[in-house]
Amino acid sequence: MKLNVTFLLFVFIASLGFSSSTKGEDLVVSVAEPYVDFRTGPASEYPIFHVAEQGESITILKKKTGWYKARTVKGQEGWVSAEQLGKTLKLSGELLYVPTGSFEDYANRTFEFSVFGGVLENVTAMSMATAWNWTGNLVAEATYTQALGNFSENKLWSLRLQHHIFPEWIVSPYLTIGAGSINTRPRSNLVQSGDEVRKSDFYEVGAGLRYYFARNIVVKFEYRNMIALTDRDDQERIEEFRLGFSVFF
Repeated sequence: MKLNVTFLLFVFIASLGFSSSTKGEDLVVSVAEPYVDFRTGPASEYPIFHVAEQGESITILKKKTGWYKARTVKGQEGWVSAEQLGKTLKLSGELLYVPTGSFEDYANRTFEFSVFGGVLENVTAMSMATAWNWTGNLVAEATYTQALGNFSENKLWSLRLQHHIFPEWIVSPYLTIGAGSINTRPRSNLVQSGDEVRKSDFYEVGAGLRYYFARNIVVKFEYRNMIALTDRDDQERIEEFRLGFSVFF
């Protein structure tokens, strides 16, 4: 139940990242294309009420879901699309880089947050992960998984390194390697009171397939093969299949 609440909270926060307005420092740019359309609202459905012409300066006020509120030197305020704003020039003469949630933005991402649903040894499992794009091919990730079965509750923490073989592909396979810890707690209503929480370290290898879906959303399918080092001086093999999505920033 705790993980389900956390999962819903994560989805809510992610959705806010798409739709909320953010107030930042005012930025002045120059129109490089023949014109830039000003709309009455932050969507293409809103009508165009003003056009800023080539060479005109505009001030960017705030952002909302891929749209930017801007003001002309004459005081006209309206909404400009990220695509058109990305064709303006900074005062230094450089082209302004505007993230649009494109695949190119995904390739240049810094952080990525993921949620997964899957099966861990025939038990339903939920996972959350945060990742840092180290290089174009290598991604460092921390992940947490919780699986609640009929007889026990399992919690797994791990640090992993992902190697994306073809990062320039929209559909791309990747390999993973990592290590972590697993806590297994018996269900108190089903086992004897003398049973205690069992902790084990594990190492893992795996493979995945990621698909850039749209804007800031990436769909992932993963397989994890974990070897747990138990107190009984033997090894326990654990397998997990999971499917989820990621948002990136």
